[in-house]
Amino acid sequence: MPRPTARVLTLLELLQSGGTRTVAELADRLGVQDRTVRRYVQRLAELDIPVESVRGRYGGYRLAPGYRLPPLMLDDDEALAVLLALLTARRTTPTTAQRTANETATAKIRRVLPRHLAHRLDTLQDSLTFTGHPAPDEPPTPDTALLLTLADAVRHRRPLAIRYTDRDGRPSERTLHAHGIVAHGGRWYVTGKDTRADQDRTLRLDRVTDARTLPGTFDEPAGPDPAQRVLTGFATADYRHHVTLRIQASAEHVRAHLPATVARLHELEPATGPDGTDGTDGTDGTGGTGGTGGGWLRVDLRAQRLDWLPPLLAALDRPFTIERPDELRGLVTALADRLAAGARTGDA
Repeated sequence: MPRPTARVLTLLELLQSGGTRTVAELADRLGVQDRTVRRYVQRLAELDIPVESVRGRYGGYRLAPGYRLPPLMLDDDEALAVLLALLTARRTTPTTAQRTANETATAKIRRVLPRHLAHRLDTLQDSLTFTGHPAPDEPPTPDTALLLTLADAVRHRRPLAIRYTDRDGRPSERTLHAHGIVAHGGRWYVTGKDTRADQDRTLRLDRVTDARTLPGTFDEPAGPDPAQRVLTGFATADYRHHVTLRIQASAEHVRAHLPATVARLHELEPATGPDGTDGTDGTDGTGGTGGTGGGWLRVDLRAQRLDWLPPLLAALDRPFTIERPDELRGLVTALADRLAAGARTGDA
């Protein structure tokens, strides 16, 4: 369910607590602008919920006297969808007041859920991991039924039969031992072992067209947690180019430009440069010079294209050497020539 729907429900909770709420107060609690509050109020009115407008210095909005939300107006799937929207919205509630409102709404709806639905929600929460804040264009939460099926398989370690369409549009059927569900970078994924290929896979949920539980169970997987498996999968994906670099910089500096989803870092001997020297004479390993910036790191990444790497290496502003591919050396040299030509033109 999209986040605006969750905010409308939160607005209803705020009005139900009694009294008149000013537009400014509601906007602050919901994290939106004043005009958005008015639009949400209009949505409540379209649902036949009597929201009154109070004029004057201390005016705002309130529910009509005597009106109370029925114990539950939602069927099972709708209730789970609302709760899932509230859970995912917790990533975007920066203030204490907003987090409190979210948790209050979640608790009130959860209290009236039948026991079996509450259990399914707990199963989903235990199987779901968020790697960070959502992207601005994050797509809606995946189908609730699909999420619950996957969560049940993760919780009870049951094999899944999945129909999947890859990035080239090719459909396939897979048997997956699902390890977890991860929301990362604006998309949702399930990670697990593809038993037919005998390899770990990370699958986008928007490309899963069907999932059903199979008989039997599998052993709990060892190794990294689901979120780390997803991040590692991005950094080692089978793209066209395998790039290996050595960069003299701190891991923090490199990570600011190449996050874990893009590259893997390996520390080398702190005092060893790319050519086996101590790296203290300022030589950058490419014929240029630069500051030492700490020890050397080996950086491994996969890329479908290379044209974005030369500007990034320039922005790093640290000594580096390219181990492979040769094509990247040519692109870096071409960029250096263009920059040098531009500098000479300016001198003229």
